[in-house]
Amino acid sequence: MYYVAETSKSFDQAAADLEAAIVGNGFGVLHVHDIGATLRSKGVAFERECKVFEVCNPRQAARVLAVDMRLNMALPCRVSVYTEAGGTRIGMIEPVAMLATLSADATLTQVAREVQAVVAHSIDEAR
Repeated sequence: MYYVAETSKSFDQAAADLEAAIVGNGFGVLHVHDIGATLRSKGVAFERECKVFEVCNPRQAARVLAVDMRLNMALPCRVSVYTEAGGTRIGMIEPVAMLATLSADATLTQVAREVQAVVAHSIDEAR
């Protein structure tokens, strides 16, 4: 259900490389949430780093929404760069597994496979 890759890169380098890989593989980065900075700015003692990238391929998103508009609540895809146990990780919840809990439509399964392959490839490039 989770696709997570460990990297020897620094958190900042992994985040920059992920963004470049996502864009290089035909997706857009809609927004980056700096969860660690946000928590610290609210007075929470949070020592880890975590950035969540909202990524989307417009054609794939349109295919999903054409089948079931309710799935807008599952879009866009989210890919995270975070620190844990002294290392840096890049990961996502696999679209195929997530979508399977929301719909049994074969068209959506195919879209999820395509998206998962590209995003996993992007994660692997960034590691």
